[in-house]
Amino acid sequence: MMAPLARSLVRAEEPVLAAQGLTMWGYSVLLALRDRPARSQAALAASIGADKTRLIVTLDDLQERGLIERYPDPADRRVHLLAATPEGRRAAAGTQAQIQRQEDELLARLAPADRAVFLRCLEVLSQQKREDPR
Repeated sequence: MMAPLARSLVRAEEPVLAAQGLTMWGYSVLLALRDRPARSQAALAASIGADKTRLIVTLDDLQERGLIERYPDPADRRVHLLAATPEGRRAAAGTQAQIQRQEDELLARLAPADRAVFLRCLEVLSQQKREDPR
């Protein structure tokens, strides 16, 4: 039941992302950098579950569009730090708001008590995955 629901949610998000000119990875990067402004490329890749070598194309695109900036780490010039620009933070917030509205519309099909239980269960299961990455 979870897999078809997840696929349906991803399909619903695709037009929202496309309207912002974002891929799912680009959106994931912006969300991660919005919450924690300076991260190394390796740390970012690990935090969002991306292959660091394949993430470079996404980072290049976001940088070219002025949504993120990359700069050498003053402590280790071999490492590049990343930060979302104000425009990148706005794009992330706007995209997230649109996706949240879609999720709210879907969840409105549930009775309020059922919705609260469902969201609490998702939170517990989501936390478990972060703690135990098997």
